[in-house]
Amino acid sequence: MPSPIKVPPLGESITEAVVSSWRVKAGDRVAVDQPLVELETDKITVEVPSPAAGVIAEISAEQGAKVNVGDTIGLIGEAGAAPAPSGTSPAPGASGQAPSDRSQQAAAAPAQPQVQAQPQAKAGGEPMPAARAEAGRTGVDLGSVEGTGRGGRVLKEDVQRAAAAQAQSAPAQPAPAQPVPAQPAEAKKPAPAAESKPAAPPPTPRPQAGGREEIVAMTPLRRRVAERLVQAQQTAAILTTFNEVDMSAVYRLRNAYKQGFVDKHGVKLGFMSFFVKAAVSALQAFPAVNAEIRGDDIVYKRYYDIGVAVGGGKGLVVPVVRGADQLGFADIEKEIARLAVRARENKLTLDELSGGTFTISNGGIYGSMLSTPILNPPQTGILGLHNVVERPVAVNGQVEIRPVMYLALSYDHRLVDGREAVQFLVHIKERIEAPERLLLDV
Repeated sequence: MPSPIKVPPLGESITEAVVSSWRVKAGDRVAVDQPLVELETDKITVEVPSPAAGVIAEISAEQGAKVNVGDTIGLIGEAGAAPAPSGTSPAPGASGQAPSDRSQQAAAAPAQPQVQAQPQAKAGGEPMPAARAEAGRTGVDLGSVEGTGRGGRVLKEDVQRAAAAQAQSAPAQPAPAQPVPAQPAEAKKPAPAAESKPAAPPPTPRPQAGGREEIVAMTPLRRRVAERLVQAQQTAAILTTFNEVDMSAVYRLRNAYKQGFVDKHGVKLGFMSFFVKAAVSALQAFPAVNAEIRGDDIVYKRYYDIGVAVGGGKGLVVPVVRGADQLGFADIEKEIARLAVRARENKLTLDELSGGTFTISNGGIYGSMLSTPILNPPQTGILGLHNVVERPVAVNGQVEIRPVMYLALSYDHRLVDGREAVQFLVHIKERIEAPERLLLDV
């Protein structure tokens, strides 16, 4: 009996996902727990393992298709079973129709000639059944739709986009065939010049792929990032304060113990552990920066879970280093390295991405000299690091060349006063310029 491939639970409040990519194709032999398909949500990417051993008999949700938790997106048949031919009807969870419904629909095919008469997609791929149904409902000619699915197959979303573009251009089309009702005698007078203006030009149709523009659907993760950035701008009173820090002492310390640190802990000593420790010290001294506004209340957090922005396989993500106040330099470096690897492999879990109390973003690794980071709601502070550049500075009345980094602290002015924000940044600066203070807690 075939085993269904279902969309698993994706986490609290997550009900839908997009099929990012299939690792297998129809006819492939698979083992139990072998990764079959990658699903992308607005927060995480999930691999769906095989529920049974056998042969992929059917894939009913192509790449780019939207699916819900519990949907059946494919079938695994017994070893030796022939796979379903390409373009077969989707499984019940993917299309919302049971096999009996599909057989009834096939029997009633003569009553729907407009759906059966749809031509092949111009990209050469077979339209998905959901795309055929959508074309029949909206009256879109499948022959004019550019398919974006695997092998050029036309997806339901492609038809919806074509229908939307068709609706935009429809009002501008002339309708000379409609009869003009008889007008009263007085209405036949020449219209004033102001009313004889030519009709407005039709709206520009949505460009098709292959021209000078490329149309790519926004991923759920990018949509979520966009929503949160706009939310932060609209709900918080964001202000940024700046300072500069001399990195000479950290450089000397790293150079002196670099190899010994690697030999003992198996990980390199980077800059980020210094800034995480300095940030924890500053958050303990200024608890308002480690708080959040919850309704009409202020919630002061007595734990220090520091989010560290890293470049993931599908964009910037902020995994969280839990209990940073309880970790040493080596533990922080190991945890950041572990999270960075999982981010590049798109394997971060929802728990690893949520619950941070403060964020550190290092734009310096990309060459940024100065920036104003945006808050990560509901946090009230984010520290921006930048590139280290040798600059002339005055030291004891003499001009010296020192490695200098600009720091930026964006904060929610509803909760954090300017004085606190400036002192918070100075606190970090003092501990980076004299890192022994982090060891002595002074």
